[in-house]
Amino acid sequence: MPAEKLKAYLDQNGVRYVTIRHSKAYTSQEVAASAHVSGREFAKTVMIKIDNKMAMAVLPASYQIDFDLLEDHFRGKSVKLATEAEFRDSFPGCEPGAMPPFGNLYGMEVYVAESLAVDEEIAFNAGTHTEIIRMTFADFERLVKPGMIRFSWKRSSFPKDPGERWADEL
Repeated sequence: MPAEKLKAYLDQNGVRYVTIRHSKAYTSQEVAASAHVSGREFAKTVMIKIDNKMAMAVLPASYQIDFDLLEDHFRGKSVKLATEAEFRDSFPGCEPGAMPPFGNLYGMEVYVAESLAVDEEIAFNAGTHTEIIRMTFADFERLVKPGMIRFSWKRSSFPKDPGERWADEL
């Protein structure tokens, strides 16, 4: 979905947002830095498969997914990282890897890391590698109605031992 289509959707739903153009960047941390947005507020979209059903996992750019926590949440269902080839055609008009976290517009479930809801605002790719949208988390939650779960850890504190856990990801 091109940025214009996403903006039209936000406009139709009375959402206030800011569009930020930035130099071309591909990783979530590069995008956040290029657009002068905190890695904690920049929402990266990671495509996952839950028992072979495509879904979006949305988390801060400075965090990593803990697949064990996801599998625990989904009560032993298989949860795996999707390959680009598996989801590329699901986002017409979007550049690969720049899809916005609006799975509801693509018939997909969206799961958001609890740590992303801490800040009032979030920013995310708008379908290209040169533009992001910044809006309130409350508006994002109202439109997407994501599942809010704990499934990520800050990169610097990600467990080296798979059996090790911290009390809090925030």
